[in-house]
Amino acid sequence: MRSDELAAVCPITSQPDLYVATIAYRPKSLCLESKSLKLYLARFRNEGHFCEALAVRIRDDVAQALELEAGDVEVALEQKARGGITITAST
Repeated sequence: MRSDELAAVCPITSQPDLYVATIAYRPKSLCLESKSLKLYLARFRNEGHFCEALAVRIRDDVAQALELEAGDVEVALEQKARGGITITAST
């Protein structure tokens, strides 16, 4: 699953950080519903998070919701360029 609508706030500068989020997993008995994922990602809009920590949090939350091990879920966040630097964090 991929979304380019993830936003969070930089905890240092309070500037908005925009991301492209990619979530990959092998479903077992449960799967993510796209609207639920969109609503989940929207809740980070006003929260302060570093890119790397946010990737881990999303991975852990998705794994818990799907009753999977954290190692069975991969999350990559590509931070859109701000100041000419692009950051990609993945789990």
